[in-house]
Amino acid sequence: MKPLHTEATEALFRAILSLKTTEECYAFFEDVCTIKELQDITQRFEVAKLLSEGQSYLQISAKTGASTATIGRVNKCLNYGSGGYEIALKNSQEPKEGSNE
Repeated sequence: MKPLHTEATEALFRAILSLKTTEECYAFFEDVCTIKELQDITQRFEVAKLLSEGQSYLQISAKTGASTATIGRVNKCLNYGSGGYEIALKNSQEPKEGSNE
């Protein structure tokens, strides 16, 4: 297996971080991913959000169409992973109305 931390991966992450708008993200990810890959990534992120909200596997599967195996893998990452889902979920929350965020 190739190591994940490479110069090429760093360049990719810098490119992603340089995207400024949702439309730029759509353009980039539509070019770099297949539709299925983007749908799968989107589904996993939604599963992580719902798990973090305390929803059950059954509820999540009904809402997202994700298999229990996918939900289990995401749950394992939430519990034992490197914290990436938590960081992204926290950073992607829209500021509440009236807050100074």
